[in-house]
Amino acid sequence: MHNTTSTSTVDGPRTLGDQTWQDQAACRTGTNPELFFPEPDQIDRIRAAKTLCGRCPVRRTCLDAALENGDRDGIRGGLTEQERDALHSKLAQRVDYTRINTVLAGGDVHLSRAERRAVARDAYQAQIPAEELGRLLKVTKEHAQKLYRHARREISHRNTKPKPAKNTRTGTVPVTPAKAPARADLGTAA
Repeated sequence: MHNTTSTSTVDGPRTLGDQTWQDQAACRTGTNPELFFPEPDQIDRIRAAKTLCGRCPVRRTCLDAALENGDRDGIRGGLTEQERDALHSKLAQRVDYTRINTVLAGGDVHLSRAERRAVARDAYQAQIPAEELGRLLKVTKEHAQKLYRHARREISHRNTKPKPAKNTRTGTVPVTPAKAPARADLGTAA
């Protein structure tokens, strides 16, 4: 909710600490910031703010920033305070594969707990060394090894079986999902 006239339409995960996305926000072009802080009964102001957000090239990034920063006031990312409430409580379980893939490619973006677990799981299955996982998630090698132990346990609990070859670089055994039994194979209850 600032002022500029950028025409970029890139709206992907922002890097940690990056606020440059705000320069692309539709609300930066001569809009009164008070428009985004209406009272619940000010339907026309809410509609006007949401209309502006609907044309914004960084709407998703704005919403993500509001959620990640715990911002509960005003209209952000096209949603009112009340509409964001449910998203705030579910943020830890958010799984956005764009974010996960960005981190696995070396990007530096904010991740939910569920996304961090997914990065560890994917890195484990890709046989990425624990040191590299630590660098990607900005944790120690020891913590990365702990994440790998959790990933290995999670994968094994999902009816997976290890591949026969052991990776000599990491000392881990990669795993692949086992075939789920067909419904007819489940038998009948006694």
